[in-house]
Amino acid sequence: MMRTRPLKVALLGCGVVGSEVARIMTTHADDLAARIGAPVELAGVAVRRPGKVRAGIDPALVTTDATALVKRGDIDVVVEVIGGIEPARALITTAFEHGASVVSANKALLAQDGAALHATAQQHGKDLYYEAAVAGAIPLIRPLRESLAGDKVNRVLGIVNGTTNFILDKMDSTGAGYQEALDEATALGYAEADPTADVEGFDAAAKAAILAGIAFHTRVRLDDVYREGMTEVTAADFRSAREMGCTIKLLAICERSGDGASVTARVHPAMIPLTHPLASVRGAYNAVFVESDAAGQLMFYGPGAGGSPTASAVLGDLVAVCRNRLNGATGPGESAYADLTVSPMGDVVTRYHISLDVADKPGVLAQVATVFAEHGVSIDTVRQQGKDGEASLVVVTHRASDAALTGTVEALRKLDTVRGVASIMRVEGE
Repeated sequence: MMRTRPLKVALLGCGVVGSEVARIMTTHADDLAARIGAPVELAGVAVRRPGKVRAGIDPALVTTDATALVKRGDIDVVVEVIGGIEPARALITTAFEHGASVVSANKALLAQDGAALHATAQQHGKDLYYEAAVAGAIPLIRPLRESLAGDKVNRVLGIVNGTTNFILDKMDSTGAGYQEALDEATALGYAEADPTADVEGFDAAAKAAILAGIAFHTRVRLDDVYREGMTEVTAADFRSAREMGCTIKLLAICERSGDGASVTARVHPAMIPLTHPLASVRGAYNAVFVESDAAGQLMFYGPGAGGSPTASAVLGDLVAVCRNRLNGATGPGESAYADLTVSPMGDVVTRYHISLDVADKPGVLAQVATVFAEHGVSIDTVRQQGKDGEASLVVVTHRASDAALTGTVEALRKLDTVRGVASIMRVEGE
């Protein structure tokens, strides 16, 4: 039997995502009620600009006092889609303290203070759900923390930012330079006026912290994630990648060490083979590749941003949290029992593609090879092209630690025959 008294929902933020959440709550009200077992009622909407016309939302529900809204005491669920650290953190904490569960899409806050928020939610017996914080509409967090709860996840490798994937895909498919591809992304609305958070990897790093924490049952904060942007990727890098049968993606990589005692989380551009499933992810789409002991290899693919896709994830969490509310239960909270060491980037082992500008004369290759050998970095392949006294030398290594590679490059820069290091890129997915 369906309960007639509605569950009350407070919406914090009514921008691109928030307005879609409100619209779906209204247009799909009957379906949502049937799935939950009770009606859901939009009880208030906190905004910064109250005078703006918001189609489908009763102006009487709109307020600029978000704190008063979450303190009302009759609110069952708070949906937070305002983003940023403050006032979101204070509002979510206040919501728990006043009896509400929370659904959030706030990746930055969860990456920075997820442990504290989970602890507060548990203290007050409330839910904290955040499927929409990573990869938009793609069901990813719930499969990791519920469907794979009985498995051991070893690696999570993904494209988790649509803006950067659009830019890199455009560079790959058309031969465009970085700035030209960025300008097109901006014109089409894929990139913000200030794209720093995307192209410098900050957005992806926050998502990597969240994914690593869930996958490895270990607290991983944003500061634990190595981050490298993609603004230095060039058309020449793509030509080199194609010669290796690869393309270039900005990847979030979370992996368990071979002995299982530590984990790493990192974001950086990488070459991946064209045969890898992530290589075929085009445009502004996202995809995450998961490797586990029992399930093997899984890939989750779909739109990673936008109003409707992100609202879909928010509403999925809202249904789950409301069901828990009716049953007097809570869903999964933080799982950090493993408490594994989070290793620095220097410990990461992978392959490298290094392009050097060198003098075109005898003995250069031998000098370079000696430096690699002295630092314990084994060379897989070498390609050299020379003209008019100058040459380019492309070296692809076998797997080596980042620390060893860094030492190698520092030594190479000291050689008189090395004019410069044109590019260094990791090779992943093999």
